[in-house]
Amino acid sequence: MVKEFKLPDIGEGVHEGEITKWLVKEGDPIKEEQLFVEVMTDKVTVQLPSPFTGKVLRLLAKEGEVVKVGSPIIVVGEAGEAAPEPEEFRPIPAEPAARAPSPPGATPASGPSAAPGEILATPAVRKLARELGVDLAAVRGTGPRGRVTEEDVRGTAKAPKPVVAVEVHPAAKPSAPGAREERIPVHGVRRRIAEKMQKSKNTAAHFTYVEEVDMTALVHLRDKLKARAEKKGVKLTYLPFIIRGVVAALKDHPTLNGMLDDEKQEIVVKRYYNIGIATATDAGLIVPVVHDADKRDLNALAAEIERLAEAARTNKLTPQDIAGGTFTITSLGALGGILATPIINWPEVAILGVHRIEKRPVVHNDQVVVREMMYVTCSFDHRVIDGHVGAAFVESVKEYLEHPALLFVEA
Repeated sequence: MVKEFKLPDIGEGVHEGEITKWLVKEGDPIKEEQLFVEVMTDKVTVQLPSPFTGKVLRLLAKEGEVVKVGSPIIVVGEAGEAAPEPEEFRPIPAEPAARAPSPPGATPASGPSAAPGEILATPAVRKLARELGVDLAAVRGTGPRGRVTEEDVRGTAKAPKPVVAVEVHPAAKPSAPGAREERIPVHGVRRRIAEKMQKSKNTAAHFTYVEEVDMTALVHLRDKLKARAEKKGVKLTYLPFIIRGVVAALKDHPTLNGMLDDEKQEIVVKRYYNIGIATATDAGLIVPVVHDADKRDLNALAAEIERLAEAARTNKLTPQDIAGGTFTITSLGALGGILATPIINWPEVAILGVHRIEKRPVVHNDQVVVREMMYVTCSFDHRVIDGHVGAAFVESVKEYLEHPALLFVEA
């Protein structure tokens, strides 16, 4: 029996994905749960498992092609069955992975148009149109199905275009010996990171609050628990403690664990705690999510953090691993520097940056002593979070980290 597999929804807000690598070819046998394709979205690169056992009859997309969610990408049948005709499994039209940019206001070259009177535009584009005084009804969209893009709006308003990531180009050629410049194409994960960070800066009204935390008690506690965790095969870093402190602080200040629905103009407060952990990989920054962090003990948090970090580095994250985040923590560990101003992981409303723990002389109990000190920086979306609320949240995190016994009392 011939079966088709359609590109699933592999992350909140993801409408399409780029087929970066086929792990099977036509004619190959395939088993249920076998990884068969690598797909890159604006959130993450994932490898998808097959729901079928059988034979690969046809691949419906090429490597490098962008496919919409819901489009069939592979046809699987029983051994001995013939491949169907291509038109029987025609994918839903999708925007190509690379294309020449159309001039603002140009009519889309192909694909179904929006229904009369229907304006296809994201909340961010609608907001930009309001800010620039552009009537969306008068703008011809150049995106898929006639969707209005930011470029269309800016072109109509005759406003200067922002600096954005370039489209996909062939790999850069090695520079000639002695060359004074090198050009590196911005594409793949790097292009998506650039687009998402630009969207966050263009949408959220960022402000940052900085505080110093005395980590001495937590350092001692972690040192005592580290060996016990290792006996259970768990690497206990400071991050599980920080996650517990953040979750406790989010319960004290619920609006930090939410988002702003721009379309409905509603603040959505989440009653579950899915903590994103910004993770550096060779391809760029990925944010896997620790789901239900409030329901995990320290060792369970540590084990899940380690699993997600390894999956991110080896491109083995599943769609579930990167979906549903409510708040993000970013840390560079020992390379964390003194402080930074992190960019919010939109559509969340805040992000916490934790930095290097180092011994510094401080005044403690009216004595100058050496303590284990760390700066934390938290960026907020001022559209949702007022300054005093953001400050109170950081002070709450500080209290839990400076008095780690509270982490277990609150739990």
